[in-house]
Amino acid sequence: MGFSWRKRLRVANEKKITPVLSWSESESESETDITIPPEFQCPISIDLMKDPVIISTGITYDRESIETWIGSGNKTCPVTNTVLTTFDQTPNHTIRKLIQSWCVEAGSSSIQRIPTPRVPLMPRDVHEICRKLSSATRRGDYEKCGEFIGKIKKLGDEGEKTRKCVTENGVGLTLCDCFEKFSGNEKLTFMLKEILYLLTWMVPIGSDGITKLASTTSFRCVAGLLRSKDDTARENAAVFMKEILSLDKMQVYAFAVENRVVEALMKLIRDSVSTRSTKSSLIAIYQMVLQKPEIASEFLEIGLVNMTVEMIVDAEMNVCENALVVLDAICETEEGREEVRKNVLVMPLLVEKIAKVSELATRSSVSVILRLCKMGNASVIEEVVHLGTFQKVLLVLQVGYGEETKEKATELLKMINSQMKLMSDCVDSLVEFKYIKKPF
Repeated sequence: MGFSWRKRLRVANEKKITPVLSWSESESESETDITIPPEFQCPISIDLMKDPVIISTGITYDRESIETWIGSGNKTCPVTNTVLTTFDQTPNHTIRKLIQSWCVEAGSSSIQRIPTPRVPLMPRDVHEICRKLSSATRRGDYEKCGEFIGKIKKLGDEGEKTRKCVTENGVGLTLCDCFEKFSGNEKLTFMLKEILYLLTWMVPIGSDGITKLASTTSFRCVAGLLRSKDDTARENAAVFMKEILSLDKMQVYAFAVENRVVEALMKLIRDSVSTRSTKSSLIAIYQMVLQKPEIASEFLEIGLVNMTVEMIVDAEMNVCENALVVLDAICETEEGREEVRKNVLVMPLLVEKIAKVSELATRSSVSVILRLCKMGNASVIEEVVHLGTFQKVLLVLQVGYGEETKEKATELLKMINSQMKLMSDCVDSLVEFKYIKKPF
């Protein structure tokens, strides 16, 4: 390792920057090659250092290069091969200033002055922001809270690394606390929208944070934003409505009914605001129907089945999966199964999606078909057979799907097998039915 890096350093001593000239410039003028001093080159990239930092072994690297090295799982100094006792990086201001001076003195169009790098955000800085924001929240000082919320937003704009530092150091819970504190004040709607926006890139924010958003005033505020005319606010509210409903608390579902969440989610899907809002809304609907089956009738009355079927027809994979999951949840109730059965497109679509989209889509499709077949109507099974379901479900048993999917497929094949006389139009010979015995 040491030898290879020494060799690279020797190569670096000979490295030159060749100016890139336009065709007209190359005819009229030429510049001499500029050699980068070895001490200004990063030992890893062999390029001019833009943000030189010193690590624990005393070697200076460009920050981006050494972070990439450490981020790849390496625990040693690239030059000395010494095991690093710490991954801390200290800015080498002396080298940086020398590089900046050299760039100016070089005076070449091919060399630009290296700007002073921004000091990276540290966990202690984030903790200080959290402390001050929490203090302002407790005092009810919304103006001060607004200042810190703006500061957090600016930090997020600096890039993924800064966002990660903010997310990992408790800002999410602090923002949830602030949201709960001021959620009853309609005059602060703009600030509350900003908080939800910031929280969307901190998901998952943990059960403590979601519990704060599920309080009476917070829930009412989130539901209000879900019903608003601001599409961005509606989208962000849908993300957290989904998270809130995942708490599986009866109080939450009572709030949902009280605040007309059903209509708001359906309208958000119909308006096609974004793929994310559609997925979040479908997951929220699934949670509501599954945990509180009696609420399914409200969704059915405003056209959930037909809307779900439309998404299964031509939506992208993730949306199609969620739509099928919702359809399966609807079929948990007798009223839901009756409504699904009325749609003539349902059965052909379900058969088509088997072993085509994903395992989740396949499991949901098989589950819905099975539920409909259990309604006791022989014509349903006959339709299933004529649509070629037997061959598709048999394929599910032969491919590497999960146990739950195979269990549902096996049960469905048993029902089809009980109606063997109906299958003469779908298979060449009844001899094929000997293969059905394998999964039973």
